[in-house]
Amino acid sequence: MFDFANQAYTLLIITVVFGELFTTVIVGERGDNYRLANFLWSLALALSSLMVVLTAPLCGAVMDYRAEKKRFLFLSYLATVATTAMLYFVAPGYVMLGFLLIVLSNYAYSMGESFIASFLPDLGPPEAMGKISGFGWALGYIGGLFAAGFTLVALGETTAENFERIRWVGPFAAGFFLVTAIPTFMWLKERGTPQPPGVPYRVIAKARVKTTLEDLRYFQDLAIFLVSLLFSMAGIYIIISFAFIYGAQVIQWDGAIRNVMFIIVQITAAAGALGFGWIQDHLGAKLTYQITLGLWVSSILAIWATPQLTVFLNTYLGLTLEAQHVFLVVGCLAGTSLGSSQSASRVLVGLFTPLPKAAEFFGFWGLANKLASVFGIVMLGTLQAFIGLQASILLCAALFITAMLICTQVNETRGRRAACEWKPQELPST
Repeated sequence: MFDFANQAYTLLIITVVFGELFTTVIVGERGDNYRLANFLWSLALALSSLMVVLTAPLCGAVMDYRAEKKRFLFLSYLATVATTAMLYFVAPGYVMLGFLLIVLSNYAYSMGESFIASFLPDLGPPEAMGKISGFGWALGYIGGLFAAGFTLVALGETTAENFERIRWVGPFAAGFFLVTAIPTFMWLKERGTPQPPGVPYRVIAKARVKTTLEDLRYFQDLAIFLVSLLFSMAGIYIIISFAFIYGAQVIQWDGAIRNVMFIIVQITAAAGALGFGWIQDHLGAKLTYQITLGLWVSSILAIWATPQLTVFLNTYLGLTLEAQHVFLVVGCLAGTSLGSSQSASRVLVGLFTPLPKAAEFFGFWGLANKLASVFGIVMLGTLQAFIGLQASILLCAALFITAMLICTQVNETRGRRAACEWKPQELPST
């Protein structure tokens, strides 16, 4: 249910509505084909991700030791709701206010994403983890379909003329998250065993993270996979952050096509998460993850080639298609890749994680995700300032290919065995 709830933020604020609103209305074109606006958007997301990189593993260590995963999750949830609701006050020209609120809200949301993922190893046996994670991701996309579907119909287009209606996207996303996450805090159980009190948080965090870093040679497959994840998530975060901006600026779609694209992506992402969740329980999480990266490479090439492909189809087949129509077909492939790859990556971390270190290891998962966000979004934001958004999107294909090559060194059987055989160490009392 938390996956269902938090999709309101990532879709309405980061992907579909507010990202386009910030770049095209709040900042605007300013004579540079939106390159400054795109750069500021990428910088805000990168700064929030850097904050996660610096704090997620430390919080994870404390959460495991004190068995306070649910408490930390609740605090991140409240912070996300509050800062997202305040986006209502970001009017055209209020660039710094919008910049600051995106940094804070995306930081709180991203921390919560890491915290909720740390519950995954408690929810079922390893052989069912693919189905469980896939169901969670699929339910998340269904939640996004409800939230954003209502918003796109009720609030209209992201234009300056429609600003007084579309500015309510922040409060609506906050309200949806606030209400639909309630079942999580009512029924989700904290299954960890708290250690004796008296040890300060800073000592817990320092000691446990130090131990984990020293033990990474033991968890070598997890370490290698996190490097692969760094590259794949860099590509995914670029797509999440810029796909609808790309549609507005490069494809130049109209409001109706944008709404159809949103529905297509949600449905195919949910189907991809469910389908590949079942597949990875049969083929293995590593192979499934690599297959999804191959799908991503195909998707990126199709996204880049959409304008040229449209011209080709019209010239040689006598059609009268517009680029936005071809882009809808591309969206099916991208949506399938989106749901399946994220679910598969979360499962691999869960399989390589000892239960007593779940929050801490998923803190490192969050670190890799957000370091990837900093890496990918800053690279894309800088690159598009020089060569434009369409050419820059090919960066994602290079990132996914790199992730595939690194993942060939991961041994899933060895990684799962290391997680099962790990024994906890005593924590210093001072």
